[in-house]
Amino acid sequence: MSSKDPRKDQLVIVLAQIGSVLGDITANAQKIRHARHQAAAQSADLVMFSELFLAGYPPEDLVLKPAFQDACRAALEDLARETADGGPALLVGLPWSEEGKLYNAYALLDRGRIETVRFKVDLPNYGVFDEKRVFSPGPLPGPVAFRGVRLGLPICEDIWGEEIVECLAETGAEILLVPNGSPYWRGKGDERLNIAVARVTESGLPLAYLNQIGGQDELVFDGASFVLNANSSLALQLPSFAESLVPTLWQRQGQGWVCLEGHKSVAPEADEADYTACMLGLRDYVEKNGFPGVVMGMSGGIDSALCAALAADALGPDKVHCVMLPYRYTSHDSLKDAQDCATALGVRYESVPIESAVKGLEETLAPLFAGRSRDLTEENLQSRVRGTILMSISNKFGSMLVTTGNKSEMSVGYATIYGDMNGGFNPIKDLYKMQVFRLASLRNRWKPEGAKGPDGEVITPSILHKPPSAELRDNQTDQDSLPPYDVLDDILTCLVEQDLPIAEILARGHEEATVKKVERLLYLAEYKRRQAAPGVKVTRKNFGRDRRYPIVNRFRDSGGPAFVPDPDIAPRRILGGAERFEE
Repeated sequence: MSSKDPRKDQLVIVLAQIGSVLGDITANAQKIRHARHQAAAQSADLVMFSELFLAGYPPEDLVLKPAFQDACRAALEDLARETADGGPALLVGLPWSEEGKLYNAYALLDRGRIETVRFKVDLPNYGVFDEKRVFSPGPLPGPVAFRGVRLGLPICEDIWGEEIVECLAETGAEILLVPNGSPYWRGKGDERLNIAVARVTESGLPLAYLNQIGGQDELVFDGASFVLNANSSLALQLPSFAESLVPTLWQRQGQGWVCLEGHKSVAPEADEADYTACMLGLRDYVEKNGFPGVVMGMSGGIDSALCAALAADALGPDKVHCVMLPYRYTSHDSLKDAQDCATALGVRYESVPIESAVKGLEETLAPLFAGRSRDLTEENLQSRVRGTILMSISNKFGSMLVTTGNKSEMSVGYATIYGDMNGGFNPIKDLYKMQVFRLASLRNRWKPEGAKGPDGEVITPSILHKPPSAELRDNQTDQDSLPPYDVLDDILTCLVEQDLPIAEILARGHEEATVKKVERLLYLAEYKRRQAAPGVKVTRKNFGRDRRYPIVNRFRDSGGPAFVPDPDIAPRRILGGAERFEE
């Protein structure tokens, strides 16, 4: 080491698991300054931020705007100048334009300057990610020299394969610091940890994994950052779904570095994690977009009850306005259940009958519909009147309209476009119906950390136990049109999340006619889903960012045996060099 950078035997690295707001570069820079000030009081050498923190992540096509790139670069240079005060250095992510290419970059700021920059190499292009659309891949990186220590800075996806970490290890890296923008879905935490353990095992290097926190459109970033020592032991675990600024103490021991053990937060699992993700996603969508609160239809059913609980927990009961919109088919039980649930949650509640509005529309349409019998058209009028009234309340008072359809309904089109599908955001869009029931029951006995709603039972038992119904005609239940929800949800999981052939779904014991009906409805409803509000992603494959199907689509799985290619007519060569022609 040079005299400028003497060998260090101790290092304090602060992990800044704090939220940024996409596009609010000034506010994000201020958060960096505030975290740096706090870290200085903790004797920090370095403060580490998550992937693209200064810009927000994922920036999508916004990142292609030169003005946006320039604003990020200007803010970074201001932050770099401030490090001349001798305080902690900074590791900050941002888009970086150089020689006509745009990179996903991570910059080291120290001694009043941008000391060095590293570019993301492995750009993910699957599921919710499309980074190859906007970024160029960087070259294989070497370590960064920092105050006598060689730091490897692989960015997020760079550790999901072996090559980049192997390159860093071979070129002398001593510690791996990994900034991430890794969104939540159920089981994702275990995947991340397994990947990190694999890289630590291969490289023999300790690793700090810092993840983004907070909601961004459909995505929720759960934090859950951690540090692994070179023996793959967990040194510390940051909380899930919560901000945290944590100093980590590193000591050189022999030829390597060890992070001293710290607090290990216990992450919520399964349904608890999904509920917390839905709550955080709704909160950040509403607050980051500047809405004063939310309004929603309260039907007395399970979906709207769960959405009301999520809204109260996310925003506080005083920012939630529930409206019952009864018609002649609305049961006494639904009226009572809606009011009882709203009372238990402590939210504002009102009833606005829709009889006169529906009658007026029917009278207006009567000349056009003369000679035709009543059918779904008249049923859907009720839903569209409700959607119009709720949107009018939203327009008048500025609150965002929450829409309340679950994934089972959205899969098969059991929803009225321009009616109950109206709204700005849907917190349960990626929850199948059976999970809606589980999460509603869960909320009655448990409340997540940071929830602003009341304790105890908030969803009345009668809501949990009555048969689901749209109540658009007498004695209607969902099962008049759909298979039982436990059957439907299993078939949909096979079709949507797993892309299983019909033959494999039938092997699970489902009736062929039912499976093919569900498949047909799934494809036919694509046009509705394209026009649906965004909603929180909690499964591996949500509608919108993950599953992208054509609207015009005549393919149907026949359910026959699996196709086996005929070797007699297969090409002799598919991959490789030029074909060799024989005389």
